Amino acid sequence: MELLFDTRLIFGRYLRQLMRNKTALVFGVLQPLLYLGFFGPLLTRMPGAGALYEGQSVWQGFVPGMLVMLGLFGSAFAGFGLIGELRLGVVERMRVTPASRLALLMGRVGTDVVRVELQAVLLLLAAFGFGLRAPVPGLLISLGILGLITGCIASLSYAAALFTREENSFAPLLNAVLLPLVLLSGILLPMSLAPGWLNALAHVSPFLYVVNGLRDAFVGDYGSQAMLVGLIVTLVFTAVSLTVGALTFRRENA
Repeated sequence: MELLFDTRLIFGRYLRQLMRNKTALVFGVLQPLLYLGFFGPLLTRMPGAGALYEGQSVWQGFVPGMLVMLGLFGSAFAGFGLIGELRLGVVERMRVTPASRLALLMGRVGTDVVRVELQAVLLLLAAFGFGLRAPVPGLLISLGILGLITGCIASLSYAAALFTREENSFAPLLNAVLLPLVLLSGILLPMSLAPGWLNALAHVSPFLYVVNGLRDAFVGDYGSQAMLVGLIVTLVFTAVSLTVGALTFRRENA
């Protein structure tokens, strides 16, 4: 109960900061919106566009990738805020409070999940304007998986921020990790279009399975193998990421 109470206090603190900074909330979704508006229409005009995503429409195949991109980029940069707090002594002051060290992490992660979910709703509304059609249960499942992904990446981002402790090291680390993840996850185009060696290499990325699962959710195929594998990978990755983040936070704040 004490952990839940402390987490709620930390969550409330960062949620109030988020609500006061609505500009960041809107600009955070700008990147996937630009892909949606400037890249998505190109796919619809490609020869054979109807078969591009193997039975799904262009928007049913493309928008799930944008959701995963939002989860990746929307949470991976969360560590920058923690580095700023380390420099200003905010984390040091929190250490002298009786608040649970794990709550200091979970409260932050919870706020990141809320922020990304709000941005995802904006993205989906825009996608419906472009022609996306998807069942409501599939959208809700996708938002749930997106929340887990966001929690994973945010936890790892905070752990990396505590490890590097400065922007000059943290930023190159993010670029080195995020770019190959985006390219290998089939976010823009299905990896089945890739040559065999690249398709095989892509299976190293857990987000490949997540994207494939979300694409099936968008067409209402909730019992497919891709959907099941994507859910299992998400749950395992969530457990591992939260454990890594919690252990790092406890050690660094002990």
